[in-house]
Amino acid sequence: MRKGIHPSYGPVVFRDRAADHAFLTRSTMSSDKTVEWEDGNTYPVVDVEISYVSHPFYTGTARVLDTAGRVERFERRFGKRGGA
Repeated sequence: MRKGIHPSYGPVVFRDRAADHAFLTRSTMSSDKTVEWEDGNTYPVVDVEISYVSHPFYTGTARVLDTAGRVERFERRFGKRGGA
């Protein structure tokens, strides 16, 4: 690899503010804010809006849209499309 063209890759804490959850991983992201982690070391922290802990798909709270009912309501209002 060429020197000086790649971003630094190191440990970073991602903190989900909505779910009050944080996890340590490696990333090229950086931040001026730091946090002391469970192991006693200080790492840069990146605040995120949503993560796997608070995302509706992963938590099982996702809503399923009733597309069949929407289509039927549309057809009642505007009629079915004629012809093939």
